[in-house]
Amino acid sequence: MKAEPSEDRGHLGVGTLVAGMAALVFLAPFFSGEGSARLISLLIIGAGLAEIWHGFRRSTTAGQRAAWTGGAITIAMGLLVSNAAAMAATGIAILLAGWFAVDAVRYLVRGVRGEYAGAPAAWVLPLVGNLAAAALVVALRQYALNWTLALAGGLRIAGTAWNIVSSPVFTSSDTGGTVFASLRLPDEPEIAKVADRIADEEQARGPIDRAWIWSFIITLFAIHLGRMGFDRSRLGISSPLVAVIGDMFMAAAIAYGVIVPLQVIFRRLTHGLERRAWRWCLTGTDTRWGHSSRWAVRAALERRLRFAVRLRNARYSAGTAFSRGLQIGLPFAAVIAAIVPVFGMSWFFDTENWAAGMWNSWAEARTDTWREAMVRATFEGENAKNPVDWYSVAPPGVDAGSDFSFLVIGDPGEGDASQYVLKDQVLAASARDEMKFIVISSDVIYPTGAMKDYENKFWLPMKGAGKPVYAIPGNHDWYDALEGFAATFLEANAARVAMRARVASDNGLTTTTDARIEELIGRAAFYRKQYGVPTGFQRAPFFDVQTRDFALITVDTGVVRSVDPVQLRWLEAALEEARGKLIMVVLGHPFYAGGAYLGGDTESFTAIYDLLKQHDAAIVMAGDTHDFEYYAEARPDASRPPVHHFVNGGGGAYLSFGTALAWPDSPATAGWAYYPRTDQVREKIGTNMTLPKLPLWWWTNRLDAWPFSVEWLSAAFDFNVAPFYQSFVEVRVEPSAGRVRVLPYGIAGRLRWQDLNTSADLLPPGATPSDFAEWSAAIPGGPR
Repeated sequence: MKAEPSEDRGHLGVGTLVAGMAALVFLAPFFSGEGSARLISLLIIGAGLAEIWHGFRRSTTAGQRAAWTGGAITIAMGLLVSNAAAMAATGIAILLAGWFAVDAVRYLVRGVRGEYAGAPAAWVLPLVGNLAAAALVVALRQYALNWTLALAGGLRIAGTAWNIVSSPVFTSSDTGGTVFASLRLPDEPEIAKVADRIADEEQARGPIDRAWIWSFIITLFAIHLGRMGFDRSRLGISSPLVAVIGDMFMAAAIAYGVIVPLQVIFRRLTHGLERRAWRWCLTGTDTRWGHSSRWAVRAALERRLRFAVRLRNARYSAGTAFSRGLQIGLPFAAVIAAIVPVFGMSWFFDTENWAAGMWNSWAEARTDTWREAMVRATFEGENAKNPVDWYSVAPPGVDAGSDFSFLVIGDPGEGDASQYVLKDQVLAASARDEMKFIVISSDVIYPTGAMKDYENKFWLPMKGAGKPVYAIPGNHDWYDALEGFAATFLEANAARVAMRARVASDNGLTTTTDARIEELIGRAAFYRKQYGVPTGFQRAPFFDVQTRDFALITVDTGVVRSVDPVQLRWLEAALEEARGKLIMVVLGHPFYAGGAYLGGDTESFTAIYDLLKQHDAAIVMAGDTHDFEYYAEARPDASRPPVHHFVNGGGGAYLSFGTALAWPDSPATAGWAYYPRTDQVREKIGTNMTLPKLPLWWWTNRLDAWPFSVEWLSAAFDFNVAPFYQSFVEVRVEPSAGRVRVLPYGIAGRLRWQDLNTSADLLPPGATPSDFAEWSAAIPGGPR
């Protein structure tokens, strides 16, 4: 039985979709402006992937090879366009024209070989079209780069769409015949009948399979809903759904990335044995084996045949491929969903945290607008005060010239062992009389800052601290539009006014009502009473503490390292008030991390850096990166001590191992330190390594996680077991000695120099590795 090409020419749906992508590319310069190159590259790569997928449906071996080769060339062109910003317009035009020429040569070779026998137009037209496109791109290379890219990309995608529509393909009705043909046996009507019967059975059981898949999806949704909780916010309604979508994605990835390839490899290796077994079953001449043995072999062969039919159906139908992937992978995804929480928080493998990525995109575009509206609404209450008191807080016991201390804890809120392992040290430090308050800097609550997570991830871990707690939000706290944060840390009326202003800035398109706002504020007040943790003193997501000699100024940098105009004006005023004092600034994002300078990430972030430099800030601290790092930034006047920059994000989140694993040969500053040490990180990863993570570890070690970063990929090695290397800092303000000291703590108390990797000359004169680590900055004017 020979498999003949189907009468179905191409796939109209996919072809139409790709043609639409071509139209978007042609029009990209009109509506994308300077960002059109990125859009064009993504569309070109998408078209290449579509052609490669379509190759699995094509009815001839030559057609399959053509699709896969053509798709690879298209993807290469897309990658080239993605790097357009780093290349000259003329150079990229020549390279794009070269790819068209390569494709033209490919069609010429195939035509000369006779692969298009009887249909010369099938190779002559693409040959001429590619040559014409190459010539056109070269001719127009002196014009605007965006239009050159749009022309080249649009022509390439249009050609891909034509190939998809015009190429003969197999359909689901061809499944039985093609599976039989793949066995390469002489015509055997019995096997052909078995293959056709199995194909018909698979088609008939489609509704049963779909019902089974939906049952699994509904069960997973119930599991996520029960574990994540439900509230009437946008987060509460949609986050469990996002987790289920993540489960479905993971199921498809497991099916087609692991299980199906292994099965296909096994079948390829045993094809010869399969053919011999079919012959033996069909001849029935070997009497050494009984009827039952022949029946058992026949049953095993039919199971293999059924797998081949299912796989072939998936090749010929996108819908079937999706359903089959879910059917194979959902049980494994369910096991992962069940056991991942046992190992602590994981951004890579816990789909309940994947919603954070979606909320990041949403909050990224709105944070500055929300904050500006919230602060403008609360300013009416500030306007009646002396300008030096705008958004200031006054912790009890912080007097004009007295010595005092406070803690800064960065990125604490995972609510698991990595957070609780620091609790005894935080409580012991905060219990001292000289400790007056606590500041949480960045990401109070993971993954989405929701109020439902505050009890386990803030109130319970902080129970017993007893000192006022202030905070600035991190990017994760903004994912619920700062509702949980505002209710917890702002004064009740300020929280009420701010949340209403945020709702108004969204034109009321939100599930947050006045009743919901009162519920949030009431819930925070209830927790405050139950757990005895003093909060609710701020009027904005930023604040300052000003004494005669010292100024602590906090800055909310939102999601993308930016501040709105209102906060920027307040920051300028707070810095102006702090002239002549030692200025310490705490931000949500660091200027230095991973050995690199990050101050130029955005125009707004650069403006903050320049502003702090102008006002001579002596200590700059931030969270976001989950470890402890130090950078000594030299001042223009070499005789003056450096500016002390700290990354202080090890307060309870998973550790950012990227710093220790990929520390650069030439760090951004000459003086530096980081914790945990590289040897400690490698030892912990090695001790807890599991077989599934070995490929990721090889990718990290040997390829530097390319094309990603070591820091990004290192989140896969968040082993939530001892030894732990979380940290926080104590800041001692000592006017009596004319200095401010920064003291880092680990899970066993203060860190020593030997606990850190440091630059060669970082230790103070006379200090030894076994001494406690600390940094000191002089208060202007000396001791008081």
